[in-house]
Amino acid sequence: MAKPSLPQGTRDFGPDTVRKRNYIFNTIRNVFELYSFQPLETPAMENIETLMGKYGEEGNQLIFKILKRGEHEKTGEADLALRYDLTVPLARVVAEYKNELPKFFKRYQIQPVWRADRPARGRFREFYQCDVDVLGSRSMVVESELCSAMSAALEKLGFDDFTIRVNHRQALTGMLDRANVPTDKHGDALVALDKLGKIGRDGVMQEFLSRGIAAESATELLSFFEGIASLEHVFRNVPDEVIEQAGSRSLNSTVLGRLLEFVGDHETGARGVDELRQILEFAVAGNIDARIKIDPMLARGLSYYTGTIMEIDVEGIGSLGGGGRYDNLVGMFSSQSVPACGFSLGLERIIVVMTERNMFPSDLASAPAEVMVTIWDDDSIRDSIALASELRRAGLRVDLYPEADKIGKQFKYASLRGIPFVVVMGADEKTRGEVALKDLRSGEQRSIARDDVALAVGEALAKD
Repeated sequence: MAKPSLPQGTRDFGPDTVRKRNYIFNTIRNVFELYSFQPLETPAMENIETLMGKYGEEGNQLIFKILKRGEHEKTGEADLALRYDLTVPLARVVAEYKNELPKFFKRYQIQPVWRADRPARGRFREFYQCDVDVLGSRSMVVESELCSAMSAALEKLGFDDFTIRVNHRQALTGMLDRANVPTDKHGDALVALDKLGKIGRDGVMQEFLSRGIAAESATELLSFFEGIASLEHVFRNVPDEVIEQAGSRSLNSTVLGRLLEFVGDHETGARGVDELRQILEFAVAGNIDARIKIDPMLARGLSYYTGTIMEIDVEGIGSLGGGGRYDNLVGMFSSQSVPACGFSLGLERIIVVMTERNMFPSDLASAPAEVMVTIWDDDSIRDSIALASELRRAGLRVDLYPEADKIGKQFKYASLRGIPFVVVMGADEKTRGEVALKDLRSGEQRSIARDDVALAVGEALAKD
């Protein structure tokens, strides 16, 4: 018999972990609904043509394909695929049901996705994503609202050391054109630039050269980025009051100035920079500008982004999610173009980080029940079931020991499970209309009227 084992990159979740996950899911849902986002769910699988070609060359290789079944199985061909993300299925939904949806469709979605990736710390082949998207508007108010919702959700979970990095694909296009990167190499350049934080300047230079991009172009771009890094160093090390006294602008506005200077009169690039300026202005109005960092080095590799791109970074941890504007994606499934922008949280990484930092409320690790009802003997089973039902109707979490057993064993079982109270109704207690209530934490045991059990347990729990 083969030894049972999990597929690599997947996990089983025990009760404690599920409680943590539900806490995060519920917290995030509550925040998103404050912003009027509505829930949506889509199937685990999509037609393969729905997914292929939407994620760039690297993403396409990570799609889990499902082989044809039945008489077509021998062909080795695939016609379905597991969901890679939640954005492309959303675009399909909007294309299919556009006449039934409101003018501005705001949705959130919390469901698992699958990627044929190499498992690593915090990286799995099956994992949950949490997306919020707004469709139907090209206004930068959308980006501002998404950043605000994400900030509120993370703050509600207890994070206080995160930054939302923001850039614009059109600004990047202007930069690449100004650096004389050929248009047909823009995708290659963005893939390389997206790795700057991982492999450094030398690594990106080699990546440029291997992709057929001139060293002069790479040098010009990397020099610009090094200048931005120097600016950040200055602003980090100069007190705010000194900057204010000197009449200097904020780091974000200074970076925008440098970026606009670099793209010059490049129409597309200048439009991208202006939209970044609008996002920053709206972030100030929404009081979230302290969370925003205009970052010209942010590239994000997904090919469907058309405008703003965003990523959440936590100090010492890295990315916890990202997103951007994808105005052309819905049009790939329909003749009608629909503007869209969205953000995706990496829930699995959030769970890992919150666990490592002890950020979960202590009561999540509470006992599976507040009180356990014992079974004295076979003749008392019905009485114990009735008592357990009464206590549950009173709002208590109740475990019923499933069989008549030695009372000592029943107490031991409750103790091992961390259940604080145990109720015993033996023959003598039944005759008197009483039960014995024992507090396993203190060892105190007392007799009380059967009808007063729920009140007595509730009062004892309230004192904790």
